[in-house]
Amino acid sequence: MRVLSKVPNIDFMRMRAPAVGLSALLSVLAILLIALRGLNMGIDFTGGVLVEVSYPESAPLDEVRAALARADFTGASVQYFGTSRDVLIRLPPTQENDSAAISTAVLDALGTMEPAPELRRVEFVGSAVGEELAVDGGLAAIFAIILILIYVALRFEWKFAVGAIVATVHDALFVLGWFALFGIEFDLPTLAAVLAVIGYSLNDTIVIYDRIRENFLDLRKASPVEVINVSVNQTLARTIVTGGTTLFVLIALFFLAGSAVHNFAIALIVGVLVGTYSSIFVGSAMVLWLGVTREDLLPPAETEVDDLP
Repeated sequence: MRVLSKVPNIDFMRMRAPAVGLSALLSVLAILLIALRGLNMGIDFTGGVLVEVSYPESAPLDEVRAALARADFTGASVQYFGTSRDVLIRLPPTQENDSAAISTAVLDALGTMEPAPELRRVEFVGSAVGEELAVDGGLAAIFAIILILIYVALRFEWKFAVGAIVATVHDALFVLGWFALFGIEFDLPTLAAVLAVIGYSLNDTIVIYDRIRENFLDLRKASPVEVINVSVNQTLARTIVTGGTTLFVLIALFFLAGSAVHNFAIALIVGVLVGTYSSIFVGSAMVLWLGVTREDLLPPAETEVDDLP
């Protein structure tokens, strides 16, 4: 089998058994973490009150938390929002639906600090609305996976569709497990990041699948293992460049864009890393284990010709 000299010759499929075994183990651990510890749902899903205040100078978050605790605002989440002078306060659901009363109580609690803050906004998210958002987000992920299954099955072959779904679910589970493990807040932007990870992972997998299909038709005497290894190596440079440039942007987003998008950036960073790994070791290994052959990718007429003596 002749391979271009500029293409690396790494035997990825030789490592498929331990790689998939590791992926299976981590996926089970992720499921257990999600089931036992659960996700730290944000106000978007649980409901509650969001208050944004602004200080004339950098705000000490520890003092803000202490002031709220003294005023019996239990379970309050306090973080910077954009700059160190803007503070976002998330309060658990309350029976009080009067924004004026809540904002007054928060400002009175923070008024003991010097300098006193200025109120920017107050928002309510009802528990019913939060539950509806959670259900809608889950349905969006399920529909995305179903459409992926149909698309890949029509474009390639059902064995490729199964491999793509396994790799995609693997990546989403890993991101959710990561958030459950470290108790990172899971909100609507994070859900959007998980959906973006599904799309990114699928795109990476489809690029490799396209090359596998081409090489199955071109390298007629090569075995399936050789075809998949050549295909992964031929797309390796593209995979590294795409993943590297994406990670560069996401890392800049994490460090420079403020705490408001930290969770969003974390989900995408983890998702891109795992998605790059799964497109090589999970998606490709799955089609090999499902027994894909050159005949699976031939049009019916050509298959009949090849079967003739």
